[in-house]
Amino acid sequence: MPNFRLFFAFCVAGALLASGAGAQDAASIMAAASDALGGAARVAAVNTFVATGQTRQVRGDNLVPIEFEIDVAQPDKFIRIDEIPAQETGPTKSAFTGQDLARLMLGMFARPLDAFPLTFAYGGAAQAPEGKADIIDVKGPADFAGRLFVDSNTHLPLMFSWLAAPGPTGRGAPPPAPVEHRLYYADYRDVDGLKLPFRLRHALGATTTEETTVDRYRINAKIDAKKFEARK
Repeated sequence: MPNFRLFFAFCVAGALLASGAGAQDAASIMAAASDALGGAARVAAVNTFVATGQTRQVRGDNLVPIEFEIDVAQPDKFIRIDEIPAQETGPTKSAFTGQDLARLMLGMFARPLDAFPLTFAYGGAAQAPEGKADIIDVKGPADFAGRLFVDSNTHLPLMFSWLAAPGPTGRGAPPPAPVEHRLYYADYRDVDGLKLPFRLRHALGATTTEETTVDRYRINAKIDAKKFEARK
């Protein structure tokens, strides 16, 4: 079963192996990942899903617990609702972009929303003492880009990494260098014929900023359309 320590070894200590493989290899690897996650037919049959659970988020020196619900409906509807038990405020709809969702869905289904098409190219392999991962270079709309690591043995997605600016700078200051983000997928379990990750970890480089545990997935659940409406 994949684990976070293994993925850290791939990223930090693992050597990138040269490869002459091309687009067909990328397609084969993504097809194998789809099969490992439940098969192309089952994946394609997912029209909606609801995920609920808890996130522990680093904010300064504090670790803030957040209860969340993610609602997604093909082809282009999605929302995340957060509630912080320690605060008296009610649930809030947080910013959840199509790029955020694409990174999540690559670990769940080896594919994004229908309205957010991606292209895949083989990027080599990462080797560590614990095993080997195939690397897929991913590109999409709005300059979306990153690398998907897929376990060469189980064919399950391990991690998605991407570069992003750390935030706005002061007037006249030079732009900061992009920072590497990593989203790790682990603890895959069977859900209605699919294999879905129940643990996620977001890190900046080697520093964890957020850990998420999914309590439940509901596949093709009926979602009230009002949940996707913007609050006035």
